Amino acid sequence: MGKQIINTENAPAAIGTYSQAVKAGKTVYLSGQIPLDPKTMEFVSEQVDEQIHQVFKNLSAVADAAGGSLNDVVKLNIFLTDLSCFPTVNEIMAEYFEQPYPARAAIGVKELPKGAQVEMDAIMELS
Repeated sequence: MGKQIINTENAPAAIGTYSQAVKAGKTVYLSGQIPLDPKTMEFVSEQVDEQIHQVFKNLSAVADAAGGSLNDVVKLNIFLTDLSCFPTVNEIMAEYFEQPYPARAAIGVKELPKGAQVEMDAIMELS
């Protein structure tokens, strides 16, 4: 089984030694996304709700480039610098996912790349 590198201009370019996603068979591993606007490579806002929306938009763009959608995500990891924002993540996540929801973890971290308040990565299974 070979691997295919997934890349799209509709999500932020990789800012390190990684790919936006890697497809192996029917499984796609989506790298962590922070709330960068893909056109400007700057944060969309300092507001956590707007950052969460942008992260889901970035993940969605990469999922689309891989031939899937967020509804194909089977595992979602959420990293927050403030876990009190988790209810906001739940509210916003319901706008991007349909039931049955993916398995997920929410992890509080001290800091994230570029000072982001939220980062998410995912595993997607294509049919």
